Amino acid sequence: MNHLRTAALDRLVAADPGLVRLRLAGSAVLGIVLAVAALLPAHVPLTVTLVGAIAAMMTAFTVNDPTPGGQAVTLVLAFLTGAASITVASLGSAVPPTDSIVFVLLIFVAVYAQRFGARGTALGSIAFFLFFFPMFLQAHVTQVPQLLMALGVGVLANAVVRFVLLRRNAAAEFLRVRRAFRARLGAVVRATEAHLAVSNAVSAGRSTSAVNGSERTRKQLRSALARLHECVLLIEDAAPDVLDDRAADRLRRRAIEVELAVQWLAITVQRTCSGELTAEVRDDLIARLARFRALMERDPRELPLISQTGEYSRMLVEGSRIDEHAAPGDGVRKALAELALADDRAQRAAAPETTADPLEDEDEEPEPRLAYDNRTRSAIQAVVGGGLAVVGGELVSHQRWYWAVLTVFVVFIGASSAGATFVKGVRRLGGTLIGIVGGVLLASLVGGNTAATLGLILVCVFGMVYTARVSQVVMAFFVTSMLGLLYSLLGTFSLEVLWIRVAETAVGAAAGILAAVVIVPVRTRSVMLDDIAAVLDDLEEFLEHTRGLLAGEENVNIIELSRDLDRSVEQVRTTIEPLTHPVNLRSARRDYGWHVLTTLETIAFRARHVAARAQPGQLAGPDADRLRQFTGRLLANIDVLRKALSAPGGPTPGTLVRDDGTPVSDRVEAAETRAVLSSLSHLDEALVSLGRVFDVEATDPRAPATP
Repeated sequence: MNHLRTAALDRLVAADPGLVRLRLAGSAVLGIVLAVAALLPAHVPLTVTLVGAIAAMMTAFTVNDPTPGGQAVTLVLAFLTGAASITVASLGSAVPPTDSIVFVLLIFVAVYAQRFGARGTALGSIAFFLFFFPMFLQAHVTQVPQLLMALGVGVLANAVVRFVLLRRNAAAEFLRVRRAFRARLGAVVRATEAHLAVSNAVSAGRSTSAVNGSERTRKQLRSALARLHECVLLIEDAAPDVLDDRAADRLRRRAIEVELAVQWLAITVQRTCSGELTAEVRDDLIARLARFRALMERDPRELPLISQTGEYSRMLVEGSRIDEHAAPGDGVRKALAELALADDRAQRAAAPETTADPLEDEDEEPEPRLAYDNRTRSAIQAVVGGGLAVVGGELVSHQRWYWAVLTVFVVFIGASSAGATFVKGVRRLGGTLIGIVGGVLLASLVGGNTAATLGLILVCVFGMVYTARVSQVVMAFFVTSMLGLLYSLLGTFSLEVLWIRVAETAVGAAAGILAAVVIVPVRTRSVMLDDIAAVLDDLEEFLEHTRGLLAGEENVNIIELSRDLDRSVEQVRTTIEPLTHPVNLRSARRDYGWHVLTTLETIAFRARHVAARAQPGQLAGPDADRLRQFTGRLLANIDVLRKALSAPGGPTPGTLVRDDGTPVSDRVEAAETRAVLSSLSHLDEALVSLGRVFDVEATDPRAPATP
């Protein structure tokens, strides 16, 4: 039983690093409970009580400022914004079509407000939804004072939960993130075990099932690495709240080393699988991976005791004995030893008393607040889509047309291209269809029992908030199921109403997609090119400062710069999803998208490797001139790629120059320096690979000149 409980907890921690989503979902449910409990003694109508519950839920879900002070300010602004929305919605319902006109205009405000960061997104969403729910609840003008009172109670309930009952504990959250990191690290090792076992079967039998299994384990390994990378970023974000600046910087460096080591383990395992392995070697490697995983999955509070185990010592000794003439499987054994060493260093760095050299931080340039860009175009598209949704929604149901407008808002919020809007629309419709079944079953199950209905509504709220950042389909399922229960609570439940909800959702999704495709369309490829250009800008800044650091000319935090590059690549991953998603039926476009993404991930990986190894003045002195030439060629290649991105399909802006193979120094003694130079060389290869995607030719300076 203890084993099952521990395994379940590990899975929960791995799925939700820091239990952040669990805390948000719990805050939403607890806020609703407090708001309803505060309003019950007043004996207000059910619709008023529901507005208080909705206010508590929305503020828990949307207010995400990084500091408690910022959250308090946003809560106050949320009350004022919500009060204005409720008042206008109640007044507009008595003077149609004023309500529909204002509702559509609110879409523009909410989508455009995303450019103002977390606060803008929160206030835009609250303004929209607190205009929507009074229409859904059919509130009257005479109820406005009570509705505003309920709004205040809901916001206050969330404040009590946020700042008192479920207040964020930075130290505890940091420990939970570390536990999640270890669980996800164990998942990567488990995926390498599975890939090693299946790939050996492919080499032996070449059966169709074995080939499919190998492809499946390769995807699982890729997914596990991506989830681990996400957790490393969370560790770096949470560390400054617990450690001082020097210790946090050292932990960042060590966390990158662990990530590099585990990625190298995955690469080594895949390379090893490409050759023939005997059953004895394969079983030995799988057993070593399993034993190593058992060490890695231990609670971080018990570490660095891992370094005192006999298994750990054996791995280090065996890894150090492997030479250039390695036997089959020795590469995996050495990668395990390097990962064990990197992990031990990272766990020691997590102790608050550790210190590191100070590094300077750079101020970020503020984002322009008012501009005509993709977000502005998305807001315009959303308004047009909202207008189409009003017309189509009225044809389906004169009373419930607002569901179509809500769908338009949902598919546009956070979408940066027509492809992203299409994918969100499909997910929203799919989740709604599944939610219809859930709503019918749950409404039939409670059979008019108010207490049971309220309990299931809270379960749906919890599920909706908990899965919002993970799956649009699952979130839509919980939303639709919750609405079925609300209809049951209001005494208006019927299967016909739920099917109208599906029809309105389909109309809204179609209207949004049509507007995204026809009205000043923002193509996925166009946004992707802009995002790749941003990656190149970050890479250029990273290389310039890396050159200064290695030459001893400046002392700058290139780890932070490498993480800026990581975040830019993550943005490309989000943007390119419509190309790689299974809904895209063109396999060539999916392959194109995956190739672009894999190349950019390789660039980010090599940059992280450089950031983890680079030291001030590491290549100063006689190597400085050669270093400038080496990085100068990289920067020139970036400039060629940037010109190719600015005019896709046009004449070739130049050629990329490959590495000529000349070493920076005739003899480099330090392994750390060799690693930096090797990663810079591989970074050069990745840039050339990216150039092939955009038909940019590359020249090899070592090749003889053409007569």
